[in-house]
Amino acid sequence: MTTPPPPPPPPPLLPANAAPSAAVPEAPGTPAVAPTKRSIEAKWGGPITKAGWTGIPNILIRRQRTLGIDALDLNILLHLLSYWWEDENHPHPSKETLAQAMDVSPSTIQRRIRSMEAGGLLKRIERRREKNRSETNLYDLTLLRDLLEPHALQEIEDRNAGHERRRKRMTSVTKVES
Repeated sequence: MTTPPPPPPPPPLLPANAAPSAAVPEAPGTPAVAPTKRSIEAKWGGPITKAGWTGIPNILIRRQRTLGIDALDLNILLHLLSYWWEDENHPHPSKETLAQAMDVSPSTIQRRIRSMEAGGLLKRIERRREKNRSETNLYDLTLLRDLLEPHALQEIEDRNAGHERRRKRMTSVTKVES
């Protein structure tokens, strides 16, 4: 009696906002890698990851105060990030959609986005249809990305300096006098 071949490995996990073309197919014959404790599915479980997830730069959260981003603005940015599927395809949820998700009014969303635009965190791009009707705005978050980069570089530099101090401390020998 022959045993059936094992089932093929599951496809790699992608964020809900990633295009299927973003997947890098595994080479034929490559064994599937078991999830590690660091993997998203291992942390959150299959149903939650299959429902979708968003990659958020840690530096945005860690430097929130330094960047002058309050809790509501951060929440708006997180929602916008969840709609940013591809670099060239700017997110475009309606103010009403954002407002409902956060239990605030659309005018609050509009006011806060206008303020973040004035602060250089994002750029609002109006879209018009025929007869001067509006579509949802596009939100260009590349300004935020550019703003975060020097903070990220500083974070990396600080982390490397800390690693170097620990390495020196661990490898230095202190002569004990008797």
